[in-house]
Amino acid sequence: MSAVAIDPYATAAPSGRFLYGLNPLAKLAAPLPAMLVLVFVRDLATPLAFIVLAYAVLLAGARLTARLGLLLVVALPLGAAVIGLGMALWTDASRVDTSVTILQIGGWSLYGGALAVGLATGLRLVAIIALALIAGLTSTGPDLVRAAVQQLRVPYRIGYTALAAFRFVPRFGHEFEVIRQAHRVRGARGGRGPFAALARWWGYIVPLLAGAIRHAERVALAMDARAFGAHPDRTERHLVPWRVRDTVFVAAFWVVSAGILIAFFPWTL
Repeated sequence: MSAVAIDPYATAAPSGRFLYGLNPLAKLAAPLPAMLVLVFVRDLATPLAFIVLAYAVLLAGARLTARLGLLLVVALPLGAAVIGLGMALWTDASRVDTSVTILQIGGWSLYGGALAVGLATGLRLVAIIALALIAGLTSTGPDLVRAAVQQLRVPYRIGYTALAAFRFVPRFGHEFEVIRQAHRVRGARGGRGPFAALARWWGYIVPLLAGAIRHAERVALAMDARAFGAHPDRTERHLVPWRVRDTVFVAAFWVVSAGILIAFFPWTL
């Protein structure tokens, strides 16, 4: 029986969830034109339509978890409401429609035009985030780097160096938690108050920096041992190919995005 090498960083494709089987670059290229257009739109219907499109793609192609459900159902709508209200409060009343008054406190008034501008801004930002989640929730960093190196011809020295640096972040989080637990075991609380908190954080920083230096040295030795940067090309153990389904997904997403713009964008403005 032959042994099969399994890449621990490869993206697993759950059954029936097509987004996990697509090239990460396809999931970035498909919503990118819509995200660029959303920077310039000012109406409510266009970003709302793109939010519906992003939600439909995520619900159909991504694995549904409690975290994803809270993000889509609670976090993003709440963020749109908070941003919209905040922008409405800061909008110059002289530059909006003042025919409808929503709220009046003393000499200050919240007009319907200001609220519409604020909600449009909030929906626009949420639409951009929702479109970005299509790639962000269904792609891994290693696969994205591999795809950029293989399809976009990004020099592997740049791609894999950035990936190695990015992997420092979760390791630092783990080491920080270990250091905190070690301090608690030793009873090194140091009292309460801002000065005691500053002293505790200083006690965390020194060993964390020492661990970071040791880890950086190990990574550098490992890269040198593998002759990293010695040759212009490297053999890839895990390929991330661009398939026909990637082209179909990008083309279909662009067609739907164009249809949304034709149907909802206020071309008369």
